[in-house]
Amino acid sequence: MVAHPGLRLVILPMHVDDLPAVHAIERQSFSTPWPPHAYRAELETNELARYLCAWVGGRIVGYAGMWVMVDEAHITTFAVDPGWRRRGVGDRILVALLDVAVERGARDATLEVRVSNLGARRLYEKFGFRPVGIRPRYYSDDFEDALVMTTPPFDDPDLRARLATLRALIAASPEPTLTGDAEGGGA
Repeated sequence: MVAHPGLRLVILPMHVDDLPAVHAIERQSFSTPWPPHAYRAELETNELARYLCAWVGGRIVGYAGMWVMVDEAHITTFAVDPGWRRRGVGDRILVALLDVAVERGARDATLEVRVSNLGARRLYEKFGFRPVGIRPRYYSDDFEDALVMTTPPFDDPDLRARLATLRALIAASPEPTLTGDAEGGGA
């Protein structure tokens, strides 16, 4: 592992200038990536949409987005550069996204995830998401089912305690670090 003291992960709103890096991660992460114009439309015209990017050392290492509709935050996309996975980047993005959801007046959050995507499911479960249904043949590339997951209400005492504990663990953990495989990959 190559340590880079002083590099901090920061979460910032996504901008149009970020889209080439976002799309590079998108292509590495999904068999049917969103086209670049879809993100542009989300950023420029969708008042319900909020998108975030995780930055380390001047490069985007992950991103996520959601629509806040009335009192529900619907997570539309979430990805971490393959070279940066399992290093706490996803935890930090998800906490920031849920914070934005609460700030925007959401009561809870929901998402769809491939039934086979056990890593993502474990991340979401850690943050209080629970399976509530199946969308059969949801994914257009292979017709895999989507698992619908949702959180309890954000004002639920157990969820609040869980999120407070996770925030404390994130704050106490070291910043994600670069390794040889992460330095050249991604955007």
